[in-house]
Amino acid sequence: MKQKTLYHLLIIITCLSLSSGCAHLRHAVPENLVGTAVVAGMPDIRYYAGKPDSYSMMRQSLVDSFKEEGKSDYLVDGIKVYPALLIGGGVSNSAYGIGLLKGWLKEGTRPVFKIVTGYSSGSIIAIATFAGKDYEDRIAELFTSISSKDVLKKRSVFSVIFGDSVASSAPLAKKINDIVDEDLMAKITEEHRKGRRLYVGTTDFDAQGFVIWDMGALASKGGPESLKMFRKIILASCSFPVMVSPVYFQVEAGGSRFDEMHVDGGVVSGLFYIYQLMEGVESMGQASGINPGGFKTRLYVLNLCYMSPHSKQVEDNMVAMTSRLIELNGAAKMIGDTYRVYAYAKEKEWDYNLAYIPEDFKPNQKEMLDTQEMQRLFKRGYDDAIEGYKWHKAPPGLVAEGK
Repeated sequence: MKQKTLYHLLIIITCLSLSSGCAHLRHAVPENLVGTAVVAGMPDIRYYAGKPDSYSMMRQSLVDSFKEEGKSDYLVDGIKVYPALLIGGGVSNSAYGIGLLKGWLKEGTRPVFKIVTGYSSGSIIAIATFAGKDYEDRIAELFTSISSKDVLKKRSVFSVIFGDSVASSAPLAKKINDIVDEDLMAKITEEHRKGRRLYVGTTDFDAQGFVIWDMGALASKGGPESLKMFRKIILASCSFPVMVSPVYFQVEAGGSRFDEMHVDGGVVSGLFYIYQLMEGVESMGQASGINPGGFKTRLYVLNLCYMSPHSKQVEDNMVAMTSRLIELNGAAKMIGDTYRVYAYAKEKEWDYNLAYIPEDFKPNQKEMLDTQEMQRLFKRGYDDAIEGYKWHKAPPGLVAEGK
């Protein structure tokens, strides 16, 4: 009996040793170098939230953006009005967001956004909205036709126990590769050179940091490495830890090479980290020769979650519980950040506009990506916009100034 027990123990130890040997060999960025690491050959494509040195590059990019735009761009009654769109993550709820944006375009009052930001599934919508109608059509088709099995591949029990996630994101990577092609890169480059800016967020899992990727600057570099990096960033932004594998980036800092583990931007942010991104935008405009009294910022927040709780029975299995965890965790952060962004916008005297899934829409989701539910969400968003969506001037429970 003892011999049999010892035999089983040896098997377990061997399995653990093998799985450990197959793990990703890490060489993480040391704490004192966090925020200084750059992607080799691409030092100007990203910024670290909360790192002043990193923001000097971003602010220079914003200064350049004002210089690159046309004199009549964003001009409304003699004043420059700069619309900025912040898109949250929402997994299947993203269908409502793309429906609202497409309906808004059809309705005819949607502006050309000076700045578009997104993370998680919102990053996919962001690149499409930045690039234009043809790409939004493709994303609308994606969010109304896919199911969970189209983007996630379940791993074996052994792989789950000894691996880094419960599912493989290989199918999702293929979808992203199909969307992000050379034509899309060329279109994003074209819009970037007109003075528009596109940013996607990821989480540096080692450093607990939010990383802002300048996707227009990246696309403008051209070539296969730029395309490969662009796809990789979108995949990382959609990779919720444990659910799917993290994405690794090779970087340089202090004369040495390291690897960074990146996951879904929603892990540390409920909405795109707008504070540093937009902090000092007035001074950037002034540095570009724009009269400080001659322009204003109009902020549109697309919150792809329910602002009030909805009860549903959760199946007693890891996938269903993980899905619910992602949903609740994301909604809690997004709701909190919605109020924080509102307070920030009011302090800056920006025009604040908020959209979210209406409370009267009752979800009936059967899985993480429920095709029928996403079709229903898309239609509701599209119809809401066609009928003239009334953007909220304050989050629920608050009364906007002047109301």
